[in-house]
Amino acid sequence: MIATLQCIVLDCPDPAALCRFYASLLGGKIDTPDPRWSLDEDWSTLHLPSGMVLAFQRVADHRPPRWPDPAHPQQSHLDLGVPDLDQAQSHAEAAGATVLDATPDRSWRVLADPAGHPFCLVRD
Repeated sequence: MIATLQCIVLDCPDPAALCRFYASLLGGKIDTPDPRWSLDEDWSTLHLPSGMVLAFQRVADHRPPRWPDPAHPQQSHLDLGVPDLDQAQSHAEAAGATVLDATPDRSWRVLADPAGHPFCLVRD
C-alpha cells in the first residue's frame, strides 16, 4: 500500500450547489477548513459523518454524463494521499499508470490508470 483515499471528486458546473445537494442526502459538514486543499468558488467539500470526504470541482463548459451513453461518460476522479510524491509516482507508473501532469512545486500530480481514468497523487 502506498496511499490512502483522501476524497472522491465530482466534476460539476456549481460546486457549492452540488455540495448542498449531497449534504441534504448524506448529512455532514460543508466546506470544513482542511489543510489538504483550499476552498473557493471552484472547489467545495462535504465531510461525511463516516469520515469520508466528497469534493466538488467546477469544470468550465461542464457536460453532464448521460447514463449509459459512453459518449458522455461519468466524471469523477480519486485523490490518493501519499507521504512521498516521487516514490508514489514511481510505484504507480510501475503498476501501469501514465503521468498526465507532474508540474514541479505542486503538492499533487495527475496520472491515469491503465484504463485512462485520471487520478491524483496528493502529498499528505
